[in-house]
Amino acid sequence: MNSVSNGGFSSSLFPNLLELAKSQRLALMDLFKFAEGFSAEGRRSEAVELYKTWLAFNDGHPGLQMVYFNYSVTLRQTNDLPGSMNALRAALQIDPLFGPAHINMGRAYEDGGAAPQAIQQWQSFVDSTSETTPDRLSYRLMALQHIGRVMENAGLLDEAEAVLWQAMELRPEKTESGQHWTAIRQRQCKWPIIMPSSHITTRQMVDSISPLTLGCYSDDPMFQLAKAHQYSKSFVGRLDIKSFPRAKVKQKSGTGARLRVGYVSSDLRDHAVGFALREVLELHDKNSVEIHAYYCGDAVSNDATQNRMKAAVDAWHELGALSDEAAARQIASDEIDILIDVNGYTKHARTGIFAYRPAPVIVNFCGYPGSMGGPFHQYMIADQQIVPEESEIYYSEKVLRIACNQPIDRKRIIAAKPTREQAGLPKDAFVFACFNGMQKINASTFDQWMKILTATPGSVLWLLSGNEKADQRLRQLAVEAGVDAERILFAPKAQNAEHLARIAVADLFLDTFPYGAHSTAADSLTVGLPVLTFPGKSFAARFCSSVVAATGVPELICDGPDDYVAKAISYANNPATLKTLRDKIQANRDTSALRDIPALARRLEELFWQMQAEAERGETPVPDLRNMDVYYEIGAELVLENLEFVDEQAYRQRYLQKLREWHDYSPIPSDNRLWTSAAAAAS
Repeated sequence: MNSVSNGGFSSSLFPNLLELAKSQRLALMDLFKFAEGFSAEGRRSEAVELYKTWLAFNDGHPGLQMVYFNYSVTLRQTNDLPGSMNALRAALQIDPLFGPAHINMGRAYEDGGAAPQAIQQWQSFVDSTSETTPDRLSYRLMALQHIGRVMENAGLLDEAEAVLWQAMELRPEKTESGQHWTAIRQRQCKWPIIMPSSHITTRQMVDSISPLTLGCYSDDPMFQLAKAHQYSKSFVGRLDIKSFPRAKVKQKSGTGARLRVGYVSSDLRDHAVGFALREVLELHDKNSVEIHAYYCGDAVSNDATQNRMKAAVDAWHELGALSDEAAARQIASDEIDILIDVNGYTKHARTGIFAYRPAPVIVNFCGYPGSMGGPFHQYMIADQQIVPEESEIYYSEKVLRIACNQPIDRKRIIAAKPTREQAGLPKDAFVFACFNGMQKINASTFDQWMKILTATPGSVLWLLSGNEKADQRLRQLAVEAGVDAERILFAPKAQNAEHLARIAVADLFLDTFPYGAHSTAADSLTVGLPVLTFPGKSFAARFCSSVVAATGVPELICDGPDDYVAKAISYANNPATLKTLRDKIQANRDTSALRDIPALARRLEELFWQMQAEAERGETPVPDLRNMDVYYEIGAELVLENLEFVDEQAYRQRYLQKLREWHDYSPIPSDNRLWTSAAAAAS
């Protein structure tokens, strides 16, 4: 049983192994070693045959269930799903509480399109392990998380919430369950979002909130930065990149060579991000930049956005089936100069790819409303409205700016505008609208809306439907606020072209806070619907005001929640004023910064070349992550107060007071954010 000198197994080895298996002389660990070796060499049929032979002649071996399990894994690698499931059943006959087999059997049912059976499989294991060993406890947790994930994806949000709560109480220090649980409560408008129990502390719930969920929960940019930093450490960790060659800067400035730019995203498809980027990709100057698109999402077929992107870019790469390291090696082999992370910490993000530093320059742009808070994103592209100079302290990246951070596609198809009746709206009522996702609606925003409706009799509020229970919950909350349930209307899901068309029949879009409208605001203003908003301090809380400003209607940007409520009431009571705004939006439509996509493409290229020049001079910025753990601890205390709206000065004073208290107890080294050397000296 010797391997050949080139690292592979000799061709004569396989028959000998079969004989040893038949004579019960092939030890368990040798079986695993050689079967895995065959699989690694692409000789999976031989691995399958070796397992099958060993199982046939070694019945009664004490490790039989492990062999069946590994056999099932190998069968899955050969796309034999039924055979893999039968092997898992055999393993479970031997050991009915064999956790790995239960987990994989559920995944097999799920992959086979039988989600209810997958849930039943995992639930049976959960029910059987209420009193269990530490080993089985980890698989019990895993089973609960899988049940919650499948139920969430199926839209069974109440059921998913209940299962994830069990997982949280089982291991409250494990944050994955809590991340999904809090996000699900936001999607259902179940307030308050944070609800500790005798088994889960408030701090554990705060720790479990994901960066994206936090953006919907609180306008606290310093805590969001610190949360992103913590998330980067837990989500990506400290990878072993010693064997991964660091990408070197190539001298390109002044040579006439094109700059190689890579866009990485799971959303380069029919998705809000895909809609935003596709015309930008078409308008990039191919004499200046060579564009590579790296798609890391699920495979799609006949996707209109992908078809346009594939025609526009110089090279299209599919990364979905590759590991983070393999994907990074692909990017490195393409010798990318500027690599753009278009996902950030959104769904299906592949942040681990960037941890390998497959390009000399890595940029955070377009897909995520905030800082990455990690060591490997050096730049962030934003705009002056979203990140004024004084707010750069809330970002770990060096901030570079474009005119407006919301790209759009001017070629998007818009269907014929429906009538009010066709859209399910009363003909003569004043229609307030908000087409943001349900997760962006919180108790404070809803309270503001109820004040507006109360002061404007006969008006209605038109929202994008979440699910039946969430819709009914909001109607009940309206009744409790003294507003008839019939005045809360819900728009069902619609094709994109039809949705764009129906937006225009509303009178005034009411933004949410602290996570405001992004592409939804651009869509609304594109079809002439005024958008009323007020900016906060964080990226997500300022984005909508950027879109409104770029459309040339700054009068729609309010000073705060009181001004927002007053202006909404005023516009509803003075339709002529609102018509003037609509006319202004229409007049500015084709000359506004929002729609100047050729200028946006040129500006992006200028920034890419600026980054390249800085890299060539050895001036690529290094993310400043000093005192992030301190800011996290303070933010975790302050966020529980969850003040609706705080001005910048008061906000900073809250942090400074806490920093002084910490410093008095144990000196904190100064940084370039709030705890500057001057602040430390004054304490």
